[in-house]
Amino acid sequence: MVVEMGRDQSYRASIESEIEAHLKKVISIKPPESVFEPMHYLTFATPKSTAPALCVAACELVGGERAEALAAASAIHLMHVATYTHQHMHGSGTKPGPTIDHKFGPNIELLMGDGIMPFAIELLAKAMSPARENSDKILRVITEVTRAVGLQGLLEGQFRAVEWTQSGNGDEEMLEYVCKKKEGEIHACGAACGAILGDGNDEEVESLRNYGLYVGTIQGMINGVGRNNYNNRMEELRISAMKELQTRFKGKKVRPIASLIEESFVPPSQSNLL
Repeated sequence: MVVEMGRDQSYRASIESEIEAHLKKVISIKPPESVFEPMHYLTFATPKSTAPALCVAACELVGGERAEALAAASAIHLMHVATYTHQHMHGSGTKPGPTIDHKFGPNIELLMGDGIMPFAIELLAKAMSPARENSDKILRVITEVTRAVGLQGLLEGQFRAVEWTQSGNGDEEMLEYVCKKKEGEIHACGAACGAILGDGNDEEVESLRNYGLYVGTIQGMINGVGRNNYNNRMEELRISAMKELQTRFKGKKVRPIASLIEESFVPPSQSNLL
């Protein structure tokens, strides 16, 4: 399978543009400004995760329409924002990946994170439509999202990351576990949610969940320690991710969703061969 990744960068950009437009419709600066201004700022200033775009891409891969996944993708972004505030507060020992300007101070940022999470669930609940007959799918998505960011998912990963950092232990297995929980679970959730909303069958949902888990774990390794530290393991994960697409989606247009594995994931000698 040949994937020309550079040409597909606009695919992710187009998805993220629509997610941002959707969020701007539902998050505006209104009274009380002391609440909604920091919420608005954090929503759009936080560096983007690949997970929301993966949600939309998975929906399209299984035959769904992009609009069907925008609310879920927006909710996943908001969950990412909320948990981002936890690990990037002033005084936090773990600040992986890019950071943002702390305009409102740690107390406000922490409160905003706690407020953004229920707002994300509300956003999903409002996506229920009798005309679309999508209530069962939305309920499944709500369950997926809450599990992915909860104490057995992303939040566990953040907790383990603090332990790992404080211990000074460079154990590779623990690092991968942390990355799997912090980034892998939310990416797996995004891909599974997209497949659910696009009416994918159970096998397609699970295959895309696995794909997302691999992609997110790689992303976590890059954000946390850099690709050069664990290049061989990231390559193994990349191959496993592509096998999920090749096995389950033969004959389907997988190039767009495959492009979400950024060029930085792939060794230069293999950047055109997946």
